[in-house]
Amino acid sequence: QVQLVESGGGLVQAGGSLRLSCAAPGRTFSRSGMGWFRQAPGKEREFVSAINWSGGWIYYTDSVKGRFTISRDNAKNTVYLQMNSLKPEDTAVYYCALHSRMYASTWPFQERQEYDYWGQGTQVTVSS
Repeated sequence: QVQLVESGGGLVQAGGSLRLSCAAPGRTFSRSGMGWFRQAPGKEREFVSAINWSGGWIYYTDSVKGRFTISRDNAKNTVYLQMNSLKPEDTAVYYCALHSRMYASTWPFQERQEYDYWGQGTQVTVSS
């Protein structure tokens, strides 16, 4: 069992920044792809960004390109989501997720069922 713990959410004004972190103790993290998803009230959980095990492959959904940056530090078993130029429509609960097929260069990263473990979520609220 892999426990993912997110942190870094909060309330910020439009145009501001936040950095989310997701920690995953254990050896599984450094071999695994990671994703960030978000869920706004009344909406489906949607894909935001993904990074493969080495950090050599990264993908963003169109709505966050140029504003969000995903990264990882395998020595710290942590993945990050730096969010800049935040907009009210970014308001959601943000979840990190782990794809456990080891050393996958890529995978169907936008599909929720491709992730085996999920964090509890962290709330991001952007005021206008």
